[in-house]
Amino acid sequence: MCDIENAVEKNETADINYNSISRYKKREQAFILSFETLFSDTDIDELADNAADGSDEYMSDYALMCAKGIVEHSAEIDKYISDNLKQGWKISRISKVSYAVMRLAIFEMLYVEDVPVSVSINEAVELAKKYSVPDDSAFVNGVLGSISKKINE
Repeated sequence: MCDIENAVEKNETADINYNSISRYKKREQAFILSFETLFSDTDIDELADNAADGSDEYMSDYALMCAKGIVEHSAEIDKYISDNLKQGWKISRISKVSYAVMRLAIFEMLYVEDVPVSVSINEAVELAKKYSVPDDSAFVNGVLGSISKKINE
C-alpha cells in the first residue's frame, strides 16, 4: 500500500510532495508508458494505474501528458523519425526502446516549450544508454540531432 493510502487509512496527512521527483524521473516514466503502448492498445490511464499498482510510485502528470501526447501526435512524430533515417531504413528496424525514446524526445521538442531541445536529446541518449544496447544511444543521438536541425530551421 502506498504512503497516501496508508495516511488516508490512518486519517493522517501524507508527507508526499508530488512535484518532488526529478524531471528525469518523470521523463523516464513517460518513456516507460510510451514503450508499453508499442505492445498494447490499453488506454494510457489504465497503463499508468497498472504501473502504480505494481509499485509505491505514482505516475506523474508530466509522464501522462507526454505519453498521451505521443499517442495523439504519433503520425507526425513517426514522420520525423522516418524522414531522418538512413536510406533503406524503416521504423520497423529500430529497436522498440530506441523508438520509444525518440518519440518522447521529439514530442518534447515539438510540444513542451519549457524543455530545451538539447535537454530532450541528452535525456533521450541517457535513457537509451540505460535501457538499450550501447550502440543505440549513438543512433538515437544522430537521428535526434538531425531532427533538431530541421525543427530549428
